[in-house]
Amino acid sequence: MLALNLPTYAFKVTEREGKKLIFDEIRNKYVALTPEEWVRQHFVQYLISEKGYPKNLVGNEIGIKVHRTSKRCDTVVYDRFLAPLMVLEYKAPTVEITPAVFDQIVRYNMTLQVRYLIVSNGMNHYCCRIDDDQSNYEFLEEIPRYEEMKNEE
Repeated sequence: MLALNLPTYAFKVTEREGKKLIFDEIRNKYVALTPEEWVRQHFVQYLISEKGYPKNLVGNEIGIKVHRTSKRCDTVVYDRFLAPLMVLEYKAPTVEITPAVFDQIVRYNMTLQVRYLIVSNGMNHYCCRIDDDQSNYEFLEEIPRYEEMKNEE
């Protein structure tokens, strides 16, 4: 797999029936090792290891309803009351982060109403903080530590 613009981690990777699988510690199971999954696993480990996000407050492949349609958020981070705090969208490293990609996560946020949005293709990471009134947002230079977000509750 491609080297990413994230720290490297030791993942459990196996092969079954000719398909590579990677162990997802959040879902506690092996999942198909796609380029997007490679980005997800690195990013989640980065949040936990480097930014202090509690593993038990991170969820992968979270189902939501958007305009009566079922969708899946790549990752959702929760506060200590289990209210969504951040939603993350991943793309393969070869996929450019465009306004259309950001529109996808904004649509998810219509349902979740989180304070932070992150989009990453493993090479480029974009994080924005949404104002409480949801009418404005700002891009952040750095992904916040969990403690910083938690203190805003």
